[in-house]
Amino acid sequence: SAHSILHRTQKAVGRWVGSAMIHVGDRNVPNALVFIDKYNQVASILNPVVRVLEFLDTLERSSRGVAGFVEQTFGGAEQAKKLILADFFRSAFDGSGADNFFDAGSCIDGRLTSAWNWCSTVEKKPFFSVFLLSGFVGFNGGPEGFN
Repeated sequence: SAHSILHRTQKAVGRWVGSAMIHVGDRNVPNALVFIDKYNQVASILNPVVRVLEFLDTLERSSRGVAGFVEQTFGGAEQAKKLILADFFRSAFDGSGADNFFDAGSCIDGRLTSAWNWCSTVEKKPFFSVFLLSGFVGFNGGPEGFN
């Protein structure tokens, strides 16, 4: 069962972040279509993040001015990528953003709530300027969130 898989996983990792509630067949994930739709949202979240990381990889070749800004502000493209990824993985799957701990869940529903919560606060992050410089317009704006 899903509960025994979750229990084994919790035991194996030693430390669990967020709620351990599994939402399948309840008001949060009432049927398979809702479940599938939630997985379809993953690309709307991850594609813009990946595009920003790819932008940082091309800085030296494409824009010396922006590369200088990133070097001065973040210590270079590699440090900026680490800052973005550390913040994303620390906050995007922690169970935050739900109305309560029960709704947070450990399944795709709860983790997507956390990821969307992270997306909704990205403009307050110290690295948001890098998102804007890369052409980012939003997590649902334009193709993959870019102009």
